[in-house]
Amino acid sequence: MDFKGIVEVVVKGVEAAGIAVIILGAIFATYVALKRLLRKETSVYGPYRRVLGRSILLGLEFLVAADIIRTVIVAFNFENVVMLGLIVLIRTFLSFSLELEITGRWPWQKGNSSDESVEV
Repeated sequence: MDFKGIVEVVVKGVEAAGIAVIILGAIFATYVALKRLLRKETSVYGPYRRVLGRSILLGLEFLVAADIIRTVIVAFNFENVVMLGLIVLIRTFLSFSLELEITGRWPWQKGNSSDESVEV
């Protein structure tokens, strides 16, 4: 197997990790929400959104990393670089939108980090 083949396998692994993070995050968020519902807690929706949103954000980071590695190492040409730029731009917009929805502030704004934790 040559270098590009190895990198392609690594990229597929990083993509799989990103997908796994999103899926496991959704499962964990649902578990926490169901546990809160069974305890008849009033705050279920907010923590569910935060945990699910955080897992989506982390999964997107893995997927962006995989796209960057693939484009730079495996298929470096003008068309792929432009496509990578568009993908990164869209995913960055999604990340910023999710961050704003989850925390109520932009990623570069300072805020209280205590509201990011979720009790299990």
